[in-house]
Amino acid sequence: MKVAVAGAIADIAADEWDTCARDAAARSAGEDPDNPFLRHAFLLALEESGSVRADTGWQPVHVTVRDESGALLAVAPCYLKGHSRGEYVFDHAWADAFERAGGRYYPKLLVAVPFTPATGPRLLVRAGPRAEEAATALIGGLRKLRDAAHASSIHVNFTTHHDASRLEAEDFLPRVDCQYHWSNEGFAVFDDFLGTLASRKRKAIKRERRDALGNGISVELLTGAAITPSHWDAFYGFYQDTAARKWGGGYLTRAFYDAIGRTLSNRILLVMARRGGRYIAGAINFIGGDTLFGRHWGAVEEHPFLHFELCYYQAIDFAIAHGLKRVEAGAQGEHKLARGYRPVLTRSHHDIVNPDFRRAVAAYLAQERPAVEREVASMQDETPFRHEQA
Repeated sequence: MKVAVAGAIADIAADEWDTCARDAAARSAGEDPDNPFLRHAFLLALEESGSVRADTGWQPVHVTVRDESGALLAVAPCYLKGHSRGEYVFDHAWADAFERAGGRYYPKLLVAVPFTPATGPRLLVRAGPRAEEAATALIGGLRKLRDAAHASSIHVNFTTHHDASRLEAEDFLPRVDCQYHWSNEGFAVFDDFLGTLASRKRKAIKRERRDALGNGISVELLTGAAITPSHWDAFYGFYQDTAARKWGGGYLTRAFYDAIGRTLSNRILLVMARRGGRYIAGAINFIGGDTLFGRHWGAVEEHPFLHFELCYYQAIDFAIAHGLKRVEAGAQGEHKLARGYRPVLTRSHHDIVNPDFRRAVAAYLAQERPAVEREVASMQDETPFRHEQA
């Protein structure tokens, strides 16, 4: 087997990459069988639009494993990082501690989908008789690249149970965090979902939905060819406004939206709010095999509960109408709990070179994990569902 590094995803054939991604998803029980973020087209759009590039601290270094004939057996979406922004697994305190002790934390290797806090396969291994051998070679290739780049560590974010088992067998340190997901229990309409909630919560959501669409606001759901450049123009303005307020600026370029509009429009749900003849807010979602993935939103007018309507309630409506199993509404946000989204654990895995620093991180994680698990367990008592009321 030959292990190599591709400096651009364009150097890897789309059909080979997508075959590895599909086969990896098929081995990941309980995860989306067709994760849109692992598609070659999505990652290519990030790179070719200039949203992901070396001078913003995201240098593509995708590790590949090929057999003697040159066929791709395994690949990992990998980036050499000069910072920890845009990852949603927060290791800034680790970087500060290591550098105060005289170490050099950056560069580091990140195996993940940029700017995307969604669980999915990270070790993309094609099915076949050499799959196990290819997976081992892939992890070995990541470590060789780490050493060659003089990186302090490898971080694999939002890992599946399947990848977690393999990485932990290779001595990667496991870490957990919390997200909030909505589950479809066979609902036919939104009111069926509301019927599972305690009366007070049910009334609150009905009021929020009603108030959100006051002041002459209407909502449009767009997908496929219905999404035009003018929609992307409006939505990009919303994204820029949110990014400027939250982070001081956004990574995603206008060209990124044009690219996904060309190649992934049937996998996109754009929820747009209109008032007075113009769009005032919007939320973008990606449609997987059985999951609706909420990503980001923005608005140029402030209206009560409009964020909840566009990002959460419209997503639930769409998932029910299209028979999707769940909605993943992105990172953080305990306010999702009161709106029917349940806390779930997410995973990441970390391989640290310096033995003293590794021991310190391992000790920290040994304390952090039970604390996160207790928090998730306690939040189960705060969900709005009737059957969970004391």
